[in-house]
Amino acid sequence: MSSSATRAKAARMDQERAQRLAQALRDNLRKRKARARAAAENAAEPVAEPEGAPQRSPPPPGGD
Repeated sequence: MSSSATRAKAARMDQERAQRLAQALRDNLRKRKARARAAAENAAEPVAEPEGAPQRSPPPPGGD
């Protein structure tokens, strides 16, 4: 294989690697945004007590 062909092959491999890296970065960013959005939505929702959970009441006045 001639040196120009070797360089051309190396350039193609570099370009493919760069494209895979760029796609992986885009996917990572999309997933991070989705997780952040889900976390923000979860934080905005009031936490519901499960069915049948004991109701919390304040302690009676006067101590124990």
